[in-house]
Amino acid sequence: MSLQDMNDARAVDTVVRRTTTKKELVDRIAADSNLSRADVKRTIQAFLDEVIEELDKGHRLEFRDFGVFEIRQRAARRAQNPKTLEQVEVPARRTVKFKPGRLMKVKVEATDDE
Repeated sequence: MSLQDMNDARAVDTVVRRTTTKKELVDRIAADSNLSRADVKRTIQAFLDEVIEELDKGHRLEFRDFGVFEIRQRAARRAQNPKTLEQVEVPARRTVKFKPGRLMKVKVEATDDE
């Protein structure tokens, strides 16, 4: 990797990324759909609550072209505290894995080129 390539990679890492909040999404969807903010907010929250509930049950959620959410078991492992360098045991735990779908991959990869 050339020095220029390394500098370009660092520049990409330092790009400020904007955070979009649920409130902003609610406002945009309400404006686009002519629904009330309250109705959109309730619908989005109900959807998110159901996603959490299904994952809690251990179910896999698949949204075509968007992606797949599923629970994965992370094995117990030994890690090191970076401050004290002391070895610590990290217990096994469940975690959520997200695998992007085809349409999301296409959109995300296209934004890298801009």
